[in-house]
Amino acid sequence: MSSWCSIDYSSPRRSNNINNTTHNNNNPYYCSFDFIEEEQRRRRREEKMVKFSKQFEGQLIPEWKEAFVDYWQLKKELKRINLLNNTTTTTNTNNNSPKNKSFFSSLRNYSLFAHQHREHGPIQVHKKLASSTCKGDMYETELLEQFTDSDATKEFFACLDQQLNKVNKFYRTKEKEFLERGDSLKKQMDILVELKSAFMEKQKGRGNSSQESKEDQSISCTFSSEEDSVRSREQHEEMQDNCNNEDMEKNELSFPDSPQSNDASEKPSRIRGGGDDGKLRTSFGRIGSFQGKNVRINIPLTTPSRTFSAISYLVKEDLLNQSSRKCGQEGGANNNNKLHLNKSKLHHAEKMIKRGFIELHKGLGYLKVYRNLNILAFMKILKKFDKVTGKQILPIYLKVVESSYFNSSDKVVKFMDEVEELFVKNFAKDDRRKAMKYLRPSQRKESHAVTFFIGLFTGCFVALFAGYVMMAHVSGLYKVGKQNSVYMETAYPVLSMFSLMFLHFFLYGCNIFAWRKTRINYGFIFELAPTKELKYRDVFLICSMAMASVVGVMFLHLTLLSKGYSYAQVQAIPGLLFLAFLLILVCPFNIIYRSSRYRFLCVIRNIILSPLYKVVMLDFFMADQLCSQVPMLRNLEYVACYYITGSYKTQDYGYCMRTTHYRDLAYAVSFLPYYWRAMQCARRWFDEGDTGHLLNLGKYVSAMLAAGAKGLNFTLRLAWLQTVLHSSFEHVDYRVTSLFLAALEVIRRGMWNFYRLENEHLNNAGKFRAVKIVPLPFHEVDEED
Repeated sequence: MSSWCSIDYSSPRRSNNINNTTHNNNNPYYCSFDFIEEEQRRRRREEKMVKFSKQFEGQLIPEWKEAFVDYWQLKKELKRINLLNNTTTTTNTNNNSPKNKSFFSSLRNYSLFAHQHREHGPIQVHKKLASSTCKGDMYETELLEQFTDSDATKEFFACLDQQLNKVNKFYRTKEKEFLERGDSLKKQMDILVELKSAFMEKQKGRGNSSQESKEDQSISCTFSSEEDSVRSREQHEEMQDNCNNEDMEKNELSFPDSPQSNDASEKPSRIRGGGDDGKLRTSFGRIGSFQGKNVRINIPLTTPSRTFSAISYLVKEDLLNQSSRKCGQEGGANNNNKLHLNKSKLHHAEKMIKRGFIELHKGLGYLKVYRNLNILAFMKILKKFDKVTGKQILPIYLKVVESSYFNSSDKVVKFMDEVEELFVKNFAKDDRRKAMKYLRPSQRKESHAVTFFIGLFTGCFVALFAGYVMMAHVSGLYKVGKQNSVYMETAYPVLSMFSLMFLHFFLYGCNIFAWRKTRINYGFIFELAPTKELKYRDVFLICSMAMASVVGVMFLHLTLLSKGYSYAQVQAIPGLLFLAFLLILVCPFNIIYRSSRYRFLCVIRNIILSPLYKVVMLDFFMADQLCSQVPMLRNLEYVACYYITGSYKTQDYGYCMRTTHYRDLAYAVSFLPYYWRAMQCARRWFDEGDTGHLLNLGKYVSAMLAAGAKGLNFTLRLAWLQTVLHSSFEHVDYRVTSLFLAALEVIRRGMWNFYRLENEHLNNAGKFRAVKIVPLPFHEVDEED
């Protein structure tokens, strides 16, 4: 502004300087001080609008973003009105004198319609009853006064009405969904309390007999059918779909009442099995009669024990059905079909209901945030509109917003209190503080010490790595030659293994940083606990600390070799480094992110035992990472063989290569990640019935064949050419070039991870799925079902 306007602000008498500047028409940098103040006010308004926009975007629920008030679109409409007002004001200033302004202002004040304007204001908002009960009330604004630009103002209020109607509709839909889910959970809780009381009474009735205490204590009830009926749920979904189809209009979003979860156990898919219909649900269901109620018990097949029990039940049921048909003793068969509920099953049912209450409470909390943020957005945009147009719209329209359904309904607040009371009573033994740790978990605070140590260990790593590279270059270790084969065959695989591992982990930290910046809810997708999940700073700290330790130990190892120590004297150092990392990984003490280490080991267990475990997002995501870490797994296998067999004592690095079992295991390691991934695809098809998983199964089976037959590697994977040809570049050892090619594959996988999770987030946002739908154990059914 200083380049075209010159005003002396240094004088204490600003009024004289302003007058002098205003009347100095000969000054080429002449401008009006009033214009400067107006420009400054305009900039401050824009800064406040931008500031609230960032706050609004940072606090909204990412999966519900499309259901929130489109504050950015309203801002565009408001800027358009502001621009047209400025243009009109400039034109009117040049054409009209102050007398004309005062005359027309007085005439407008004494017009025949002045009383009407004072009574209703500049606008009037009409409330219309919608034709469908799913849609709720509709609002439409009518302009009663002449605005500077009527067309732009009409478009602004049309957009504002559309946003209000959208918010009301979504809130009504989600409120109904959560209330229905809450009613189901309360019924589940009643059934669980009855079953637990019956179980305790039976335990008391048995007494303290030593013989019976060894037996599996359980309660039994006669079941009437084993088929898992979904008639009620299908009717409910069909009714909601019809309701949504009636509400579909042009340029209007449709919100599903019961969004489907990505959890495999929640979908009504079936798997092959025995019996007359040849099908069995993955939620293993049986119906029992307990205290006059027909109750179906669903046990998700999430563990190998439940999977095997379901299979054994199928076989046993087939044998019973065949024997009953031959002998005609249906009554005897029915007497043998007892539904046993032991302590472990009741405990599992209690955990399922507990998770359901936690997710319900989270959803109700999201709905409160949704209401408060939308109210604030309406208030801010109306306040900006009043400043731009000079009208008093805020009290009129805000009164309508406050009286609308999404703000006036108090069902969510009351029901949230009821959910907390039920949870405190049934799952926390009347300890409210303990209950709030589950219902309202506090976020782990980020410490500045983490950032400090990241910088410290990163500096150490850079210095040590530079020293290691210079020493290796001087000694010529990485050049082609037999004199360096001992080091390249024994110590270098350890460095290569850790480099690929923590490069992948570093890229995961970069992914977390990018996911947070783009508002991708990776914690919800991976089902990570908010108090235990790793932040990107934690990941960077682990990577920098680990690589500084690895490079430091390798630098020490190389220094000892350069000082004349033999390989036999220092060969145990890389092995001790490898052993130290294994001990830290399985350390039971609460140090170095124990919860994350335990979760990692559980995921690896689930992958190895595929397809016995139900496949969740984190499991097959980690299995995909292993598919890109085949070179690291080969190095891991070799290092383990080298040190376990004691070959490091004699530097007989060729012993593992000469062993038949090791060569067979090397082939197995090459295609094990693809086998695990293929089994996961099979299990997901088994659970969900989606044929797309069969296509993925074929892809990974072909990769297994390629890994087993290496004259085919170059036709399928370009990066595998190096593992076949063992070529070197400019006299560099082929192991070094293999490391770089493997690192490129890891980088490619890290880039793929971001887009893979972004796609999952878009699927959740498309279905407005911000909380998980937990499968429930008990279902009351009618006799006809």
